[in-house]
Amino acid sequence: LVTKLLGRIYYHVDGSKKPGTLPPNVAAAVNGVAFCGTLAGQLFFGWLGDKLGRKKVYGITLMVMVLCSLGSGLSFGHSANGVMATLCFFRFWLGFGIGGDYPLSATIMSEYANKKTRGAFIAAVFAMQGFGILAGGIVSLIVSSAFDHAFDAPTYVVDPVGSTVPQADYVWRIVLMFGAIPALLTYYWRMKMPETARYTALVARNTKQAAADMSKVLQVDIIAEEEAKSNPSSSNPYSFGLFSREFARRHGLHLVGTATTWFLLDIAYYSSNLFQKDIYSAIGWIPAAETMNAIHEVFTVSRAQTLIALCGTVPGYWFTVAFIDYLGRFFIQLMGFIFMTVFMFALAIPYDHWRHRDNRIGFLIMYSLTMFFANFGPNATTFVVPAEIFPARLRSTCHGISAASGKAGAIVGAFGFLYAAQSTDPKKTDAGYPPGIGVRNSLLMLGGVNFFGIVFTLLIPESKGKSLEELSREDEEQNGGGATEMTVANSGRTVPV
Repeated sequence: LVTKLLGRIYYHVDGSKKPGTLPPNVAAAVNGVAFCGTLAGQLFFGWLGDKLGRKKVYGITLMVMVLCSLGSGLSFGHSANGVMATLCFFRFWLGFGIGGDYPLSATIMSEYANKKTRGAFIAAVFAMQGFGILAGGIVSLIVSSAFDHAFDAPTYVVDPVGSTVPQADYVWRIVLMFGAIPALLTYYWRMKMPETARYTALVARNTKQAAADMSKVLQVDIIAEEEAKSNPSSSNPYSFGLFSREFARRHGLHLVGTATTWFLLDIAYYSSNLFQKDIYSAIGWIPAAETMNAIHEVFTVSRAQTLIALCGTVPGYWFTVAFIDYLGRFFIQLMGFIFMTVFMFALAIPYDHWRHRDNRIGFLIMYSLTMFFANFGPNATTFVVPAEIFPARLRSTCHGISAASGKAGAIVGAFGFLYAAQSTDPKKTDAGYPPGIGVRNSLLMLGGVNFFGIVFTLLIPESKGKSLEELSREDEEQNGGGATEMTVANSGRTVPV
């Protein structure tokens, strides 16, 4: 939303016919450092969530996000490089906190939900990022519109220096800092939330506390009954670790499946910036940069991003929420990858046809369908499945590994293909970029990436309608090492844990 504004403010070149832009290495650093932080956060907090408990770590990730959102807006320095370096520092740690929220949010939701609606609940957690993207665009629209009206500036063509008013420096800072507000609003409820009963009973082995927590959540009196006095952690042969042969035998292929499909999906998903600029310019959503002043450019970019989110991103997420517990995770993920493959090849093979102005609406439709089936498909299910199919003591860790694999794919998609998609003609490349293989060949490669997503989806089991213990085979562990039951007071029902 604000990348172009940063280029205008800090990298203006006197006498240039076009506004300043971030150099390729700076653009890659500013945008990519958050991905690197997210990847690290997913691995670290995923592991920590299994060691310390979901709730204890959940508050830490939130405060990291709040502080680093504020820090991003307060980035300081006497030079352009100083400001960018400070911004990159806070963006990395912001990504670190966001990365922790992936495995923790998914695991907490899966361990609280019942098996009939668990898919919809976990998918709804992920789908809320669609509203987050939408809200970010709306905030940027409001802030840029207010500043544009308050500080009237000529276009770049009329006055290159005057087109970027000094107050424009506040716009990107306010937009970045606003992210702290919704995060901060959830802090109270995160702290009030008890630890999940599954973690307390199955990992911490404190059934009395688990019963007390379940009583508080369900508002029903629940009593823990010890069925066996042995210590499962010492006598249970099923208490295997992540790097054990037993884990590899039981869940090795599952982890390969969840990690590779998320990796392949994010390559395709985050490479969408290859042809976004073609779409925006072709349909006239974003005029040439030199025909606008700096703040108005933020407004037009925000408007385009908000429309894409409203029309393509948000509906796809909520289609998944509506149908995941009916169609199943496997079917939706397979369907999504198949349609993404078809549409990507349909964009790539006749790419020259789509570039003609008469065909621009068709190009937009094809692009929107690709994004729709990414969201009503693997973009949601890759988040859901790792939170369901692994044992409780490794669930957060395995989700973190899968998510980190996805973020590695995002780095390949966003930056590897940004370089690859450059024209083969050195005279037609974007400023500062070496020649690449061209957009058409890049799209053909992405079609192949989606095809491999279909293949690796076959490694993932269907989790619809099954309990977490059945999926992870922890019910066998209970039988092997002493089971625990909880009895609902004043009823004959028992809940095996």
